[in-house]
Amino acid sequence: MTHVMVKGSNIPLDASGIRAVLRWSPAPTAPDVDASVLLLGADGRVRSDADFVFYNAPRHPSGLARHLPKQRVSDGFTDTVEVDLAALDPGVDRVVVAASCDGGPFRLVPDLVLALFDAAGPQHAAPLVTFDVVPDTGQESALICGELYRKDAGWKFRALGQGYATGLVGLATEYGIAVDDGASEEPAQGATAAAGPTAAMPGPAPTGGYTAAAGPTVSAPEPPGAYGYPLPAPYPSHVPAQPAYGYPQPVAATIPPPPPQQPVVHQQPQQAYPAYGYPQPVATNALPPDGHFTLPPQGPQFQSA
Repeated sequence: MTHVMVKGSNIPLDASGIRAVLRWSPAPTAPDVDASVLLLGADGRVRSDADFVFYNAPRHPSGLARHLPKQRVSDGFTDTVEVDLAALDPGVDRVVVAASCDGGPFRLVPDLVLALFDAAGPQHAAPLVTFDVVPDTGQESALICGELYRKDAGWKFRALGQGYATGLVGLATEYGIAVDDGASEEPAQGATAAAGPTAAMPGPAPTGGYTAAAGPTVSAPEPPGAYGYPLPAPYPSHVPAQPAYGYPQPVAATIPPPPPQQPVVHQQPQQAYPAYGYPQPVATNALPPDGHFTLPPQGPQFQSA
């Protein structure tokens, strides 16, 4: 038998595990809806960030709470979370079933209904409880649809429908989740992050709240050396400036190798020739065979009368 709940009512649950299903109708302007659960201690806060189970953290470390994939059904869409109530740690005093929407407030979500099923029952069994979730103002972007709480040796369900205009981040912060949504400013120099994990909210990657991990430091480039100090090494494409006229030219960084050694050719000594105006040498074979030197025939101008 299905119990139809109204806001503020409660009912005992005769089930060891609960499957909570959010269902809504499609509409052109309807935002997407996501289900989530928070496991709370006796102080009404999570014991650690791992107690918040939603689409970015779909499974509790104990495996006793989990977020299931979203589905399209004949009359709309569903998003589901499951909790094994009987096996939960005694430190868990309450389980909050929540909904959040992205892209608009809940007044744009038609026919939002929460249905609780026995997780151990047949797949198509009727729900134990249904609750039409109606926001108070319509501007809420996160809603506490209801809560499961311990009573004597069992569990009860209370229908709530309370909302937050600050979305999933506001809901998580209300119950003690350390949220880093990327909206905080850069921390002051020397600030360090608090110990423990941080719930990852949708949106830009976190930029604040953490210090950089230890690793090699990168030094800023040094300014050019002043007069009398060594200059930094040139980069590969550096072209050195040419010295002014009259100054020593720089020595090339790479001296070309000498040409290969050619074989030595021993030349015969050549007969030297005297310079112009000096007596010419007498050839060794200028004398006739008889050894007497005879002048050559002279012209008329050299002959005596």
